[in-house]
Amino acid sequence: MSQQTARSGGTFWALVITSVAGFMAALDNLVVTTALPSIREDLGGRLDDLEWTVSAYTLTFAVLLMFGAALGDRFGRRRMFLIGLTVFTGASAAAALASGIDGLIAARAVQGVGAAIMMPLTLTLLTAAVPVARRGMAYGIWGAVNGLAVASGPLIGGSLTEHISWHWIFWLNVPLGLALLPLARLRLAESFGTGAPLDAPGTLLASGGLFGVLYGLVRGPVVGWTGSLVLTGLIAGGALLVAFVAYSVRAKNPMLPMRLFRSRAFSGINAASLLMFLGMFGSIFLLSQYMQGVLGYSPTEAGLRMLPWTGMPMLVAPLAGILSDRIGGRPVVAAGLLLQAVGLGWMAAVVTADVDYAGQLPALIVSGIGMGLFFAPAANLVMSSVRATEQGIASGANNALREVGGALGIAVMASIFAARGGYESGQAFVDGLKPALVTGSAVVAVAALAALLIPAGGGGTRAERAGTPADLPEPSLEKAVS
Repeated sequence: MSQQTARSGGTFWALVITSVAGFMAALDNLVVTTALPSIREDLGGRLDDLEWTVSAYTLTFAVLLMFGAALGDRFGRRRMFLIGLTVFTGASAAAALASGIDGLIAARAVQGVGAAIMMPLTLTLLTAAVPVARRGMAYGIWGAVNGLAVASGPLIGGSLTEHISWHWIFWLNVPLGLALLPLARLRLAESFGTGAPLDAPGTLLASGGLFGVLYGLVRGPVVGWTGSLVLTGLIAGGALLVAFVAYSVRAKNPMLPMRLFRSRAFSGINAASLLMFLGMFGSIFLLSQYMQGVLGYSPTEAGLRMLPWTGMPMLVAPLAGILSDRIGGRPVVAAGLLLQAVGLGWMAAVVTADVDYAGQLPALIVSGIGMGLFFAPAANLVMSSVRATEQGIASGANNALREVGGALGIAVMASIFAARGGYESGQAFVDGLKPALVTGSAVVAVAALAALLIPAGGGGTRAERAGTPADLPEPSLEKAVS
């Protein structure tokens, strides 16, 4: 199947396949959190073991994202997508069938490996299948589905656990994966990156550095920031990432060319993405606990009441994609981040130990609109700021930075919460929640400023469609993005 055939006849299927696959991978980041008490009752294990059912997936997923994208560029994006989807689906079945906590943790780690190969390639495969003039709308739908998965993970996990069984948070992936495999094989066009050999030193440095930093961020709030393994992970991981940057500047065929960051569009959207996920993940992490632990809602009730925030991207993101096609991605992303910051600040102002839902609703709606305005134009900006042959690694790098931002957000905001409040009473929880939400709001406001670093018109306005960097001949790129 040629790329032209894929674009003219396969756009719908590419959108369905990549959106559902992205939903599965993003959902499993947080779907387990509300099922932990039931898993402990069924499988046993210490609190530390339960936390690893979440962390094992997060670590392997985030650490291997850039490597997964590099594999797709080298050996074929559709081929590696199919392999990643197969691994993820099989590991989901293994997790559902786990008879002990150790087996569940191992299955979750393998799930993360499959997701790391699959997730960055969803955006690359979608870009190859969709004409430039329609990418904003396609990214909007893709972003809406992925954003909903990230935000509704606790709701879906809580509902399945409460009404059926915790096993079904993993069984859910199996029929979806089995349905997608033949569709992806038949409906997606194959594409490759630059054809350069795999960068083994860069892969080892990046993967080792990300593992160390993320291990420290994930375990720090649990075991304490002065723990020897936490400090070792943060320091050694940071050193390896510095070494990765230094190596990549000099390498002939680096996994992540550092020259990409000379593009204001690429640098600005990646900085904004990291900061956005820092503020959003940390806020969702605490607010879901607030609604259950302080306001007394069940996991399902809490998730439903957060839908004006978490479900809003389904309505707004497609419109945001269309809007970014018309006026460019920068103003849409910046407006979305600003609204998200306002919403979090508003929530910080109204939360009390007994606030009614009507008092929270405006802040949730504003935050949801802001989130919806971010996802689609952000994807468009990432993919239009690099060459077509480098879109895979650009997607992998952006996803990895989002994961780092999410882990950093939970770590930072949990630490602020612990320093100013606690779980002793509803008021104590609110005392810690307020400054954490203010911090999240400030961080997302900085993300809006980072988005303004993107050149005017970035993200594919109609006037630029014939010449977006992703579609220009290779020699024209440096001039196009400078």
